Amino acid sequence: MARKIGSRYTAHQILGRGSAGTVWLGEGPEGPVAIKLLREDLASDQELVGRFVQERTALLGLEHPHVVSVRDLVVDGNDLALVMDLVRGTDLRTRLTRERRLAPEAAVAIVADVAEGLAAAHAAGVVHRDVKPENVLLDMQGPIGPGGSHRALLTDFGVAKLIDTPRRTRATKIIGTPDYLAPEIVEGLPPRASVDIYALATVLYELLAGFTPFGGGHPGAVLRRHVTETVVPLPGIPDELWQLIVQCLAKAPASRLRASELAARLREQLPVLVGMPPLDVDEPETEPEEEPSREAPPEERVPRTPVRRGAVPLVPGAKPADSNRDTHTSMRVPAPDELAGGAHGTARAPRASGAPRPGSARHRAATRRRRLVLGVGALVLVAAAGVGTWAATSGDDAAPAPTPGNSAPAAP
Repeated sequence: MARKIGSRYTAHQILGRGSAGTVWLGEGPEGPVAIKLLREDLASDQELVGRFVQERTALLGLEHPHVVSVRDLVVDGNDLALVMDLVRGTDLRTRLTRERRLAPEAAVAIVADVAEGLAAAHAAGVVHRDVKPENVLLDMQGPIGPGGSHRALLTDFGVAKLIDTPRRTRATKIIGTPDYLAPEIVEGLPPRASVDIYALATVLYELLAGFTPFGGGHPGAVLRRHVTETVVPLPGIPDELWQLIVQCLAKAPASRLRASELAARLREQLPVLVGMPPLDVDEPETEPEEEPSREAPPEERVPRTPVRRGAVPLVPGAKPADSNRDTHTSMRVPAPDELAGGAHGTARAPRASGAPRPGSARHRAATRRRRLVLGVGALVLVAAAGVGTWAATSGDDAAPAPTPGNSAPAAP
């Protein structure tokens, strides 16, 4: 059913739902558009509406071939909407779900596109704050790029910032997607351009490996890993590409590359990656994580379920049905003792295909089987040694064998 959005736009069909609102296929004076209609409870928040208007100039001025341009911002009664270019294709999460991991050439080409879009945004003073596969669109109608990749465009600029208002998120809260949050955000520092680089490097790792470097289990455990764990190497990729990933996943923001530098360095890697197949590594198994030791408010509690990625709403009050692939979280900043309490060292290590992750249920079962086999083997050896000892002792006590000239003792 069609509905009017302001005086210039008509929304015809729902394209997708997220924790912050609904994306519609719409029509405007210049043709088809995508309309992101924020939830009504957000539209009724006058503080958010004011921030929405303040961000108008920055968002409307952001134009780049690898950025989904915002054409208009609509504030009309209960409607609060971003009107954006319509990209005919799919998002990167959908492709990743279908293919599990991409060939390195295609993965690097896609991430280089996004890095170029971020470079333009950062030059304009805009930080995305929520770079993840769900927010990367692939233009299926454009030309095919390296490794069969489609042109990638970054979307949803400004949404996290718009919703992250002081009333909704206190200084002790963080907003973002757990798997892609930079350590400085976890520690409560203000987000700068370097947080986008960290998130984009996480996306590149995920495209290559099929899983994120620090994800898995309770969101609080994921956040702690970002601060305390080091990323483990991915087997089978050129060392120079790996060093780029490591540099952009550095805990210190100043150590990361700028977006323009990352894009250029990734483009340089493309000739080396031609024809390289997807990596053959298995995703680490995820164990249920313990919830944070401190008591959290009800809206921040997450059940102990063995899921790969923590998925709770971006905005308190969002219903699960409104968030089919969004993985935002809004939770308190962990205290220093909680961050320090995690295991230091290397994050979940990628394994050769079929091999269990150390510490996993499969690994423990295999260890128990090996111990059982070793135990049985030890018992067999002990038993064999006992039989040998008994035989030797029995030989000493037996009557001597008859010799010439002697007869064997008569039986009683």
